[in-house]
Amino acid sequence: MKRKFNKLTCSIKACQICKSDLAHNPKPIFQLHPAAKILIAGQAPGQRAHDSGIPFDDPSGDRLREWMGISKEIFYDETQLAILPMGFCFPGRNQSADLPPRKECAAEWRQTVLDQLPNIKLTLVIGMYAMKWHLADRMQKNLTETIKAWQHYMPKVMPLPHPSPRNNIWLSKHPWFEAEVLVKLRRKIKTILKE
Repeated sequence: MKRKFNKLTCSIKACQICKSDLAHNPKPIFQLHPAAKILIAGQAPGQRAHDSGIPFDDPSGDRLREWMGISKEIFYDETQLAILPMGFCFPGRNQSADLPPRKECAAEWRQTVLDQLPNIKLTLVIGMYAMKWHLADRMQKNLTETIKAWQHYMPKVMPLPHPSPRNNIWLSKHPWFEAEVLVKLRRKIKTILKE
């Protein structure tokens, strides 16, 4: 199984499927290990992660680690935590924000990778693109209602907004998220990491 897993990750690192659609060379960024217990299903790396080659190497990552109640050391321990964005490469920017994740990644790789992560006890589904794939017809009418219904998806899945500073307004309008959802999230993560 280890050889098969290593072959898969090498194939992803060498992926060029969307090269002609990117303004830069493809640089797949992810963190995978078959022993991982927690999966972060994110959107796509941002410019800073693209530059460093490290997933969530930006203020969004700082906030996500705070939400989870874990250190950088635990976050980047691939035997504990897998990071699988919907798009492996930085998709580029338009005038105001990052572009959506490239669709080719999920179609080509996602289910194959998930099949190689047998120990995942909790999947953090971050943002609308990840929710649409992972929750599909189980989503509520919008992102906010889906997050409000978090208990419906537990104990295996926790839907979350993107931790980007761009979502500060959403967070300020929904204080229940920090008071209710994050308390449960931290408790669940702490339990899983002790197992």
